[in-house]
Amino acid sequence: MLDLKFIRENQETVRNAIKVKKVALDLDKLLATDKELLAIKIKLQDLQTERNANSKKIPTLPAAEREEFIKRGRAIGDEIEALKPKVNELEENLKAMMWLTPNIPSDKAPVGADEADNVEVKRVGEYRNFDFTPLSHIEILTKNNWVEFERIAEVCGSRSYALKNEMVLLEQAIHRLAMDKLLNKNFTLLSMPSFVREATLYGTGHFPAGKEQVYYLQSDDIYLSGTAEVQLNSLHTGEILDESKLPMKYAGYSACFRREAGSYGKDVKGLIRVHQFTKVEQYIICKNDSEESEKMHAELLATSEEIVTDLELPYRVVECCTGDMGAGKVRMYDVEVWVPSEKKYRETHSCSSLHDWQARRTNLRYRSSDGKVLYCHTLNNTAIATPRILVPLLETHQQKDLSIRVPAKLRNYLGGVEYLKARK
Repeated sequence: MLDLKFIRENQETVRNAIKVKKVALDLDKLLATDKELLAIKIKLQDLQTERNANSKKIPTLPAAEREEFIKRGRAIGDEIEALKPKVNELEENLKAMMWLTPNIPSDKAPVGADEADNVEVKRVGEYRNFDFTPLSHIEILTKNNWVEFERIAEVCGSRSYALKNEMVLLEQAIHRLAMDKLLNKNFTLLSMPSFVREATLYGTGHFPAGKEQVYYLQSDDIYLSGTAEVQLNSLHTGEILDESKLPMKYAGYSACFRREAGSYGKDVKGLIRVHQFTKVEQYIICKNDSEESEKMHAELLATSEEIVTDLELPYRVVECCTGDMGAGKVRMYDVEVWVPSEKKYRETHSCSSLHDWQARRTNLRYRSSDGKVLYCHTLNNTAIATPRILVPLLETHQQKDLSIRVPAKLRNYLGGVEYLKARK
C-alpha cells in the first residue's frame, strides 16, 4: 500500500506504475473519491464546530431565544447523521482502491509486459551431457516406485501426489540442508501453521487481486496459505520495533496450498504444478532505507543460489520485468533451474524487495535511533520448495541404472549414501 499523500503528490509516477504493472485501477477515480471524502470530512468538522459553539451558547441565552438555537442544534445533528453513510461508503471505496494501488518499481527494474521480457542476469553451471537416453522425472519416479499419482488422485483429486520410500527421505534431506544453512546465517527458524486469517493475505498483497488462488474454509472463516511469507509478514502487526533489533530474519517452514486457478491444461502431469507443497521461505524485516533493502535483497538471492549450488544444479538468475513482478514489488529476481527433459529453465525461487508497501498494510513500524517512528521494509525469497526442486534434481543426477547420484552436501542427511536406489 502506498501513502495517500504520496499518491496525491506523485500522480504521474503512480499512474506509470499502474501502467507498467498492468494493474486494473482507475487512478482518476481514486483521486476523485479521495477529494470528495476530504470535502465531506471538512464539512463534518465545520458542522461539529458549529454544533459545539451552538451548544455552549444556549445556556447563556434568555429563555425566549433558546428555542431557535435548540432547533439549529437538532438540524446540525441531522445533517451530520445524513453525511455519515456517505463517508462510510467513500471510505470503503477508497480503501478498496488503495489495496490495489501498486508499489513504484525501481528505476533499475526492466520494463516489460510478461515473463518473456525478463532479463537474464547470469548463468551458472553446465548442462549435463548424458551418455544414455535420459528420462523425465515422471519416468524416474514411476520406474523406481517412488511416487503414487493415479491412486492418490482418486483419493485426493487432481494435481495430487504421494512420494514413497527414498523420495520421502530425499525431500526431508533437501529441507534440512536449507534450514541448516539459514540457521547458520542467523535466521530464526519457525514451523508455521498453514491456516491464516483474511487480514494476513491483505497484508502481504495476495488479496484482493489473488483471491482465486487461495483455498477458503468457509465454516471456519479461515484460509490456507500459499507461502509462510503471509504468516511472517503479520507476525509483528501493529508493533513498533526497536531499530537495534533490525534486521529481523525469519525462515518459515510450512505446508503450502495453491488452487492454481487459471492454469488449466498447464503442467498437469508430474510435480511441477501441484496444489499442496512444502516450502522454507526466507523473510526479512529491515529499516526504511533503500541501500539496506538492496543489501538484504542481494543476501537473500545469494542464499538461494548457494542452496541450488549445493544441489549441484545448473541455473540462471533473471530480473523480472515490471509486468511480471507483481503489484507490491520494487525489484524482483527469479532463480531458474535447468530441467533436462524439457530443455529449459524452470523457476524455483522468487526473490522480492517490497520496501514499505507490505509494512503499511500490516502497520509494521520501528523507532529509529533519532526517535522517529517509520514503516519497516520487507523482503522475501524462497529458500527451497518441494516437490518442484525434485524435478531438476532427479533428472540432472539420474544414472543409467535408474539410481540417483546424491549431491555431496546432501549425503550427510541421507546416511552418507552416494546413490539412491529403489527397494526391491
